[in-house]
Amino acid sequence: MTPHVIEPDPQAGAAVKAADRAHVFHSWSAQGLIDPLAVAGAEGSYFWDYDGNRYLDFTSGLVYTNIGYQHPKVVAAIQEQAGKLATFAPAFAVDVRSEAARLIAERTPSDLDKIFFTNGGAEAVENAVRMARLHTGRTKVLSAYRSYHGATSTAINLTGDPRRWASDNGSAGVVRFWAPFLYRSPFYATTEAEESARALQHLEDTIAFEGPATIAAIILETVPGTAGIMTPPPGYLAGVREICDRYGIVFILDEVMAGFGRTGKWFAAEHFDVVPDLMTFAKGVNSGYVPLGGVAINAEIAATFDKRPYPGGLTYSGHPLACAAAVATINVMADEKVVENAAHIGETVLGPGLRELAERHPSVGEVRGMGVFWALDLVKNKETREPLVPYNAAGEANAPMAAFGAAAKKQGLWPFVNMNRTHAVPACNVSEAEAKEGLAALDAALSVADEHTA
Repeated sequence: MTPHVIEPDPQAGAAVKAADRAHVFHSWSAQGLIDPLAVAGAEGSYFWDYDGNRYLDFTSGLVYTNIGYQHPKVVAAIQEQAGKLATFAPAFAVDVRSEAARLIAERTPSDLDKIFFTNGGAEAVENAVRMARLHTGRTKVLSAYRSYHGATSTAINLTGDPRRWASDNGSAGVVRFWAPFLYRSPFYATTEAEESARALQHLEDTIAFEGPATIAAIILETVPGTAGIMTPPPGYLAGVREICDRYGIVFILDEVMAGFGRTGKWFAAEHFDVVPDLMTFAKGVNSGYVPLGGVAINAEIAATFDKRPYPGGLTYSGHPLACAAAVATINVMADEKVVENAAHIGETVLGPGLRELAERHPSVGEVRGMGVFWALDLVKNKETREPLVPYNAAGEANAPMAAFGAAAKKQGLWPFVNMNRTHAVPACNVSEAEAKEGLAALDAALSVADEHTA
């Protein structure tokens, strides 16, 4: 793809910013304290503003532009579909909807062959939980601390991070537990084997005290994303699968962020040789070009609704434009070996490069991840592992991370910053040169974080 020629237009940028400030209400923000960047365009792994500043996007939007911005084949597919059939109600069989479902089912593990389409990840979680409750006739759902499942009613209550607090009404039948995280182990473990075994025992104890016959489902992000990209230790997910089988509990894996190539496999579950009963997806299914999510359903749960109507639906379920984007994206990923590229970049560039940064920078406590899905845990002291900023820090308490973020942007890198972490999550088709460019920018920005270490 030929690099776009950036022509600065500050006046146009000012107009975009003024309209935004006058009328757009932004998510997760105190409206009077934010200053959104006015974006003029994007292409591949980069975007730029109206002043001519170009940024390498190490966030993939919100970890969804898995094939980068403006891929010409996906743009063309959306344009073609708009000319053919721009929209149609979900109760009908539509060719592009059927093809999208077929391509997804072709890649999901085992018998997860029925696809229920939603508009995004949160709605996918809502419907997966509803299916599990109806299938089992039970109410409770277990979810992990250090998790994020979406911002709709059930999804936000399942979420384990502070974004839940304002909406947590304590009546959604949600019970939380600690999933494994060796670097900050709640189980005083010293090895992955200990962490896995103790986390599984903790989960089993939680189930015993809650009452196994009251629990409909356990939901986990296969590899937790926003919460810190904590790759589960060997045996953990298989252990959860065995516990679910023993008690008749539905196992839901949330692959909204980790799916569609992000970890170097089509789905992260493939790394752990585990098959859930329900799998949620969104984001990378069509690189976010048109909103789309869904639930992949196994044969047993799908059969529950063969003669019994499923009490759920969405006006735009399987929207033709979104499905056309999904078909084109999946075909592009297959044809251009995007999943293989993500694995290669993780193994040969990002993984080694980030670990080398950790050796040189006192602010980097741990590097973890796979594919193009990495996190750097920033600390004040490597020995004590004290986070660089307190949990859920804001204002002055968050100043060290704010300084790091500003330094990265000054280097032409747009970073993913959350609490005391920065995540390296570029597009799955990022090139070796672009990944190395990102590492160099991180190297410079981490020098700023180093100034706040003890």
